[in-house]
Amino acid sequence: MEPGLQALLFCEDEKVVRVLRRVLSELEIGVEHCPDADVAVQKITRQRFEAVIIDCASADIASRILKATRSAPANKRAITVAISDPQSAPTSPFQLGAHFVLHKPLSLERTRASFRSVRALMRRERRRHARVPVELQVEVLLDNSKSIHTVSVDLAENGMAIKAATSKLPSSFGLRFALPGVDTEIEFRGEVAWEGNRVQGIRFRDVPPDTSDRLKHWIGRQLMGADAEEPPVSCKLTDLSLSACYLQTESPFPVRTRLQLMMRVRKLELQIEGIVRVMHSGTGMGVEFLRRTSAQQTRVQEFIQTLVNSAAVPDLQVRPDTIDNSPNPFSAGSNSDDPLLSLFQTGTNLSADRFQAELRKQRGVEEEDEEVLSV
Repeated sequence: MEPGLQALLFCEDEKVVRVLRRVLSELEIGVEHCPDADVAVQKITRQRFEAVIIDCASADIASRILKATRSAPANKRAITVAISDPQSAPTSPFQLGAHFVLHKPLSLERTRASFRSVRALMRRERRRHARVPVELQVEVLLDNSKSIHTVSVDLAENGMAIKAATSKLPSSFGLRFALPGVDTEIEFRGEVAWEGNRVQGIRFRDVPPDTSDRLKHWIGRQLMGADAEEPPVSCKLTDLSLSACYLQTESPFPVRTRLQLMMRVRKLELQIEGIVRVMHSGTGMGVEFLRRTSAQQTRVQEFIQTLVNSAAVPDLQVRPDTIDNSPNPFSAGSNSDDPLLSLFQTGTNLSADRFQAELRKQRGVEEEDEEVLSV
């Protein structure tokens, strides 16, 4: 159970407020209701919230609050949720910068489904920047084959504070240390991010994926014990190719969300990282695989072949990592060798119904069949 998650709610519609209060209370997310836009902006600049929920009855006001959220140092990574009336909204809330959109009139079930994904991302972003006080023996590896030994002050997923070295550190260097309870040492690159009173902040660079996973797992355990892991979001794999997959779910994550996927069929397990390329609220999401190396594609091909030969329904676990706000998180251009990825690249503006029709064409079926897994 995650204590302390907080959401700011800007809304004047009492019916909407009642639904959101009930759902957020069930999910143990605190709500600070603020019906005044000026006061909402002030709170965003002074307090930290894991989520900001905005009624977009006025596009100008909604845009102003979203802009203030992105500009506030404490809230620039907050998950933004827009409440919109599709019959009267001239501008899509996604164009204003919202991560999630809920359409009026709100239903309890649809709101619950959406906020399961919202909460998972809220928790994930909170852990990403949390620092665990811990003293570790740290070896700073210099390029001249020499090293400096020091002690950590705290540790986070993306950096650590160490007791200041006696000599000036170069712009980039190696780091080596062991996590308590973990047998093997971990090693990657780092750089000085800031310097304080006898303490230096180190930013991690070029962290291998398996090392990053170990860090996330260890830090999560220190912060929340047995409740470190958010239960995986319920999804069904409906389409799979060498480069992408489509997941059917009532609780899809927004475009640009990085996901950790674990698929299992019989004794074969496939772990892969992906990023949401298309999202259809209440229906599903198209995920592009990252790091599409030849070795990874060989593993995916083996998984596909096992599915074809066994006709088994694969087990699937989906956990969010973060929302990627980098300028170009997706692969460029159209991939004609992979029809599924090509559809994700070219079909972002299709309606959900039209997109599902295109998926069915790729599967070679005319009518929707919920049991079809296209590989």
